[in-house]
Amino acid sequence: MKQSLSVALGLSGLLVLAGCAADAPEESVEQALAVAEGCTPSGAEVESIAISGEFGATPSVTFDAPLSAVVTQRSVIIEGDGPEVQDGDILSIDYSLYNASTGDLIEESGYTEVSPTVLTLDTDAPNFVGVSLTAACSSVGSRVAGLIPPLEAFGPDGAPEFGLGAGESLIFIVDVVEIKPPPAPPLDRIEGEPVDPPAGFPSVTYDADGAPTVTIPEGDVPSEFDLATVIEGDGVEVGGGDVVIVHYHGVNWNTGEVFDSSWERGEPASFPTGGVITGFRDGLIGQTVGSRVIIVIPPELGYGPSGGTSDGSIGATDTIVFVVDILGVQ
Repeated sequence: MKQSLSVALGLSGLLVLAGCAADAPEESVEQALAVAEGCTPSGAEVESIAISGEFGATPSVTFDAPLSAVVTQRSVIIEGDGPEVQDGDILSIDYSLYNASTGDLIEESGYTEVSPTVLTLDTDAPNFVGVSLTAACSSVGSRVAGLIPPLEAFGPDGAPEFGLGAGESLIFIVDVVEIKPPPAPPLDRIEGEPVDPPAGFPSVTYDADGAPTVTIPEGDVPSEFDLATVIEGDGVEVGGGDVVIVHYHGVNWNTGEVFDSSWERGEPASFPTGGVITGFRDGLIGQTVGSRVIIVIPPELGYGPSGGTSDGSIGATDTIVFVVDILGVQ
C-alpha cells in the first residue's frame, strides 16, 4: 500500500532518517534555549535567498549557491495573521527543501488541500532541530525560510539518498497551514451496526472481532473510484498529511484474493495519508474517526502506475477494494 519513501512520505521520511543523526552541537543547544525567550535570528545568508509566490502555492526560489551556516538562520517571507505556534504544537505544513550547497531541489509537498505534512514543533529535539527552529515563533498563515547547518539537520554525513552530501546545509521553506488539535487516544474497535453498501459493491460480513470477509460480486470489474461509508464515526476529520491508525483488509477484485490485511496480522497499522496509493488516500481524507469505509480503487489510482506489486498479487490492470476501520489520527 505504501509508495517509495522519498515521494510518499515527504518530510516524514526525512525526519525518520534524521533520527540517526548526530546530537546537536553546543551552539544548537544554546540557540534552542534562546528560542524560549525570542526567535531564531536571521542572517545575511538566509536573507540572500529570493523567495516569491503566494502562501499555499509552490514558491519560486533563487539563490547563489553554495550557502552555509553555523547555526540555523530564519527569515520571515510572509507574515501570517493567525495564532502563534508554540512548542509541542502539531502543525499542518507545506514545505520545500533545497540543498543549499548545490541549489538543487530535494523535494517539496504538493501545495494542495491533500498535501500538507504534519510536523510536531520541538525546539528541544536532539536531532533535526533546525526544522523546529525555523518554524518556531511563526503564526498560522506564515511562510518562513530556514538555512539549516548539517549538525542541526541530518548530521555531518548528510543524507546522500536524499541528495544531501556530507557537510552540506539545507534550506527549509515552510508554510504554516494550521495548528492541529491534540489527537484523542485511538479506538480499540469501531462501534455501530454497518449499513449495506450500495448496489454493485462487494458484500462484506464481519466476525465477532469486527474482521471483515469480502465477497466480490459477479459481473464486470469496475473501472471507476467508488467509496461507501457503512459506519459513520463522530470523531475528528482525517486531513491531508495526518497519520492515521486503521484496520484494513485489501482484496484484488479481479482475482478475489486477499493481498494485504492488518486484521490477519492481528494489529492496526499507522501511516501518513500522503504515504499511500492515491485511491486509498482519497478514501480516507474527509472521513471521521470511528468510521468504516469500503473503497474501490481502479488501477490508475492504485498500483497501475507502478506496474502492479512486486509479488504479483496485484497486476497493472487490476482493481482493488479495501474495507477500512478508521481508529484514530496521530
